[in-house]
Amino acid sequence: MRFIRKAMIGLAALAALPLAAQGPVPAPMVKKAEAAAVPVAKTAAAPVALDAKDLEAWLDGYLPYALERARIPGAVVVVVRGNQVVLEKGYGFSDVAKRAPVLPETTLFRPGSVSKLFTWTAVMQQVEAGKIDLDKDVNTYLDFKIPAYQGKPITMRNIMTHTAGFQESVRYLISSDPKAVMTLKKQMPLALPDRVFAPGTTPAYSNYATALAGYIVERVSGEPFDNYIENHIFKPLNMTHSSFRQPLPANLAPHMSKGYPDITQKAKPFELVIPAPAGSLSASGADMGKFMIAHLNDGAGILRPETTKQMHDFKAPGVGPLNSMALGFYEQWVNGHRAIAHGGDTVWFHSYLWLFPDADIGVYISMNSAGTQGDAGA
Repeated sequence: MRFIRKAMIGLAALAALPLAAQGPVPAPMVKKAEAAAVPVAKTAAAPVALDAKDLEAWLDGYLPYALERARIPGAVVVVVRGNQVVLEKGYGFSDVAKRAPVLPETTLFRPGSVSKLFTWTAVMQQVEAGKIDLDKDVNTYLDFKIPAYQGKPITMRNIMTHTAGFQESVRYLISSDPKAVMTLKKQMPLALPDRVFAPGTTPAYSNYATALAGYIVERVSGEPFDNYIENHIFKPLNMTHSSFRQPLPANLAPHMSKGYPDITQKAKPFELVIPAPAGSLSASGADMGKFMIAHLNDGAGILRPETTKQMHDFKAPGVGPLNSMALGFYEQWVNGHRAIAHGGDTVWFHSYLWLFPDADIGVYISMNSAGTQGDAGA
């Protein structure tokens, strides 16, 4: 998997190069037999300043080789700049048995915790509406009580910067049993984790806290979480191949990529991510491109410019060399450019999204297997 990680980092670095200085990018040498082993499906994109041909040549020279070497069936890659798609392309198979290619416009992948960016966007919409205060005790919005810990209540800002102080466990996070899916109203009080840090003091990743944020959106908006995301993010952005629903709606289920241990093994059942706001999104590469474009264009269609700036520019206190956090995004530096990013893993799908606000560039990649060379580590 180190080859795929190299491709992901290389893609982000390449996309973040200063555009005026960017010259032709040589594609790595790949044997014809290796390159031909993985089919490619693409859609046309409007010409933009970033040289799409050079970017595509680099990807075509590296990614099919890397996927084959790691025995990963398929991947989708999307690069946007400003309000334009630079490249969106599928590599390999969404269904190995049927030899079905990955189609960037319609094939759905599971971005895992990249889903959280939609939950955070929904939270900020409700901040705009005056229904959520980032610095108020979240008990204000709940129908059950979360006790203060070490004298401190939890705020939404704590939740969005993963400093709520909850103990994290992934033991029951993913299931294949439909009976495991329950409403947020039922799940949130039942699944309340132990507290290990005072709120606002120590970064500690929490899927529960993200789900709690989704439940708060549900309560203050008066709409079920799935409905809310559809009505206030998917529809405004024309994201027609995306859903948080589990199981998938009948019109989207046929487009869902299979997930695999690796290309030599059988496809696995559709994963149920519990709770939904923490990671249940299924989405096409093209739809993820639309979401990135909205964030790069001052929240166009879904957030006000000042809200988007607040979300992107806030910087929570970091710990040593660890990445700092914006509101819901992790801050990274790639090729000298500041990125706000998020990775995501289910058992079978592995994804990463980068936004470079200063360069006006977004990059997304998702794979339907970790392959045979280790965890994708997203």
